[in-house]
Amino acid sequence: MYLNGNFPVLTAEEAASFIHHNDLVAFSGFSPAGAAKVVPSAIASRAKELHQKGEAFKIRVLTGASSSNAIDKDLVEADAVSWRAPYQGVSAIRQRINAQDVEYIDMHLSAVPQTVDAGFFGKVNVAVIEATEITADGRVYLTTSIGASPTFLKCADKVIIEINSYHSPRLREMADISIMPPPPRRNPIPIFETMTRIGWPYATVDPSKVLGVVLTDKPDEVMDFNLPDDVSKKIAGHVVDFLVKELRLRSKTQRLYPFQAGVGNVANAVLSALGENEAIPPFYMYTEVMQDAMVDLMLEGKLLGASACSLTVTAEKLKQIVSHMDLFGSHVVLRPQEFSNHPGIIRRLGVIALNTALEVDIYGNANSSHIYGTDVLNGIGGSGEFTRNAYLSVLMTPSTAKNDKISAIVPMCPHVDNNEHSVQVIVTEQGLADLRGLGPAHRAEVLIETCAHPKYRDYLYQYVKDSRKGHIRHNLEKCFELHRNLMHTGQMLP
Repeated sequence: MYLNGNFPVLTAEEAASFIHHNDLVAFSGFSPAGAAKVVPSAIASRAKELHQKGEAFKIRVLTGASSSNAIDKDLVEADAVSWRAPYQGVSAIRQRINAQDVEYIDMHLSAVPQTVDAGFFGKVNVAVIEATEITADGRVYLTTSIGASPTFLKCADKVIIEINSYHSPRLREMADISIMPPPPRRNPIPIFETMTRIGWPYATVDPSKVLGVVLTDKPDEVMDFNLPDDVSKKIAGHVVDFLVKELRLRSKTQRLYPFQAGVGNVANAVLSALGENEAIPPFYMYTEVMQDAMVDLMLEGKLLGASACSLTVTAEKLKQIVSHMDLFGSHVVLRPQEFSNHPGIIRRLGVIALNTALEVDIYGNANSSHIYGTDVLNGIGGSGEFTRNAYLSVLMTPSTAKNDKISAIVPMCPHVDNNEHSVQVIVTEQGLADLRGLGPAHRAEVLIETCAHPKYRDYLYQYVKDSRKGHIRHNLEKCFELHRNLMHTGQMLP
């Protein structure tokens, strides 16, 4: 039986009654992992009831990163969300954002706790946080993610705790929780190795703020990834061959710097390829999320340790972690996102960042978040923090989409998340472009020849030829021609 610290036990509906129109509500979770589950759905039901009575009810929604369907689908479909930050990944809310029915703040994830603590978003009225236990003195043992929950617990006026009995209390063995003091007199963060621990296995809350606990037993909503397709495997092969070459050039140490990998099928394919290649020695990861592929690598002994913010793994993999907690409890560190994504730590540890992009222009500027430069897909998330501060920044994307109707290598990106100053390596299934030390003209030549699909190379070469000379050659009358063609005809080439 899990302890609830003698706080009142509430139903989800009773908890939802404490949420009012225009409240800023902070929910736990970093991805669907550790997200609040039953209270958001109850808030959605309450919103529908109030709307039927003609009463206004919308809330401002804050999470650590992307979240669950209960938050980004149920609440949205109940027309109960007016504002959202800092990231999302569900089509229901994406459609409302692009229709400007929901105001969306897309931001770097490491900045969320400081932004909340400084009050830039205004007062956090209520925090709804998932945990395995809360004690009478206010120790809160979180579940499968840390995210920004410690800061939400600190800053919220009122707190509701979802005690989830589905999750093992042993998850706390991975947690390393502390809160960064506000500037300007911060001490250096004493994380000097991937596995360094600097905090406690629990977050804290003022017990007087806790309205009560809601009992649940629901799993996280982490979906299975597709098996790697041929394109993902080719991208992974190029990346691993490149890293093997890099390792040979630095053979005196024979030690890889820690990796970071974004979420998705391409990232999982790369991680699997790293594990399968005998020329890659066992390695560490300093990343945002623990993914399925990382569980297998750790069980095989290829992954020596991992620092992350959440266990974004499927139910089957989570059961493996819990059943091997003697291994994972000492080889995985779960941190708040202001540490897992901190630019200074990323740079100090020399992280090798492996992230994906939607499209890349011929000079290495990358768009990871917006279609046509207008419609948001998910957001910048944590990729910018790693790409800008990594020892080595790698961005990956298939060279085309929609049966070659869309090219990922374009003359100019209509939206840029990571610019040419940060991006060092671009990879498609066509090949890998190492852009280090190359000026713009040389970058364009290498990117077109190496990464662009053959169907688009002639167009891209002609674009450069017809462009106005300068440090960076562009033709402002034609730089978005491919995107305009796509909008009007459904394909980039006429």
